Amino acid sequence: MSNETDIRERFWTELSSSPFLMVGLHHGAEHSLPMTAQLDPKANHCFWFYTTKDNRLAPGGPAMAQYMAKDHYLFACIEGTLAPEHDPAVIDRHWSKEVESWYPGGRNDPNLLMLRFDLGTAEIWRADMSIGGVFKKLFGGDVREEMKGKHAEVAL
Repeated sequence: MSNETDIRERFWTELSSSPFLMVGLHHGAEHSLPMTAQLDPKANHCFWFYTTKDNRLAPGGPAMAQYMAKDHYLFACIEGTLAPEHDPAVIDRHWSKEVESWYPGGRNDPNLLMLRFDLGTAEIWRADMSIGGVFKKLFGGDVREEMKGKHAEVAL
């Protein structure tokens, strides 16, 4: 298995366990927003976000998402495009009590909007080191060699 394949698989595993990203549009001067990705194992080309029609991400378009795994051993910057998702089957598939708590009108809230993030390319870094690398880091050693091969630019 190549490092690129390993890094890509590790990204999806980490995102599944902690699906929180910062997302922003390219054409705006506004800051990114924290969003919770709705993942589908069969759709490794996109993920979704529930939001509202008045959210600053609602217009969609070219976007960038930043991700940091819970353990801080994986980081990613993901380029893609946000677009409204109108398929009721997709909206219903990801609906949950947790999502419902954000929308007073429930699934039929007139302000509800689901956005699909169509994935382009990503730059992903793994920061986990071997025990030897950890000791080098603790005692001021050079860890650059340890980190080689733990970075990839990939198409998602």
